[in-house]
Amino acid sequence: MYDTIFKHLEEKVKLSPEEKELIKTFFKPKKLKKKQFVVVEGHVCNYLTFVSKGLLKAYNVDDKGNEHINQFSPEGWWTSDMSSFFSGGISFYSIDAMEDSEVLLITREDFENLTIEVPVMDRYFRLLFQNSLITKERRLISSHTHTAEEKYKHIVENNPDLIKRVPQNLLASYLGLSPETLSRLKKNIIFDQK
Repeated sequence: MYDTIFKHLEEKVKLSPEEKELIKTFFKPKKLKKKQFVVVEGHVCNYLTFVSKGLLKAYNVDDKGNEHINQFSPEGWWTSDMSSFFSGGISFYSIDAMEDSEVLLITREDFENLTIEVPVMDRYFRLLFQNSLITKERRLISSHTHTAEEKYKHIVENNPDLIKRVPQNLLASYLGLSPETLSRLKKNIIFDQK
């Protein structure tokens, strides 16, 4: 379960064998069944979660029962309600498994201790959070300035695996589109490629 996280970490920082063993002590491995929650909207998010295997989604539900997808987290991705995790306030969205998954969980206290006891992890998380902020800013700009077709093409080019793993209605929610619009776009793009 730790191979995926170490591969991911070492893309940004170098780790000694001793640091790897120490890092393991801060995480709690957990297997999630499909639809099992990591956090439920309105509760405190107690974990920063690394996905070793499987697929998670972060979303909130409106008054009509519609899910609004914030993030999909496949293998090698982190997920959390960062505001809740760091502040101890309530979570604005739920996170659950879309597939049977294996995750590594770290509490806020262990996160703080990890960055002190393994200083290179402080640099790693700074880089991770910077990249996350950039990605969220780009997604916000895209939601206001790109056409539906541009949004879909972007996800096809940058995350083609998600297209195969995520149901169309959830992908549409993530892109801010209706399922009918997404279906029409997919047909047009397939037709254009012929």
